[in-house]
Amino acid sequence: MTKLLLTVSEAVEALSISRAKLYQLMNSGAVPYLHIDRSRRVPVAGLEAYIAGLLTERENAA
Repeated sequence: MTKLLLTVSEAVEALSISRAKLYQLMNSGAVPYLHIDRSRRVPVAGLEAYIAGLLTERENAA
C-alpha cells in the first residue's frame, strides 16, 4: 500500500529541501499538514498540489 501521509523527514527527502524550509512552507500554509497526537504528518496529495502550483506559477510567468 502506498503511503498517504509522510513524516516531516520523509517529506523533506521527497522534496529535496531542508527541514527548515519545509517548516517555513508548512507555517505559511503553502504545504498542508496534519497533527496526529504530537506528530506532524504531510499528505502526499498536499505535496503534489504544492508542486503543481509551482509549475503553474512558472508557466504563467513565462
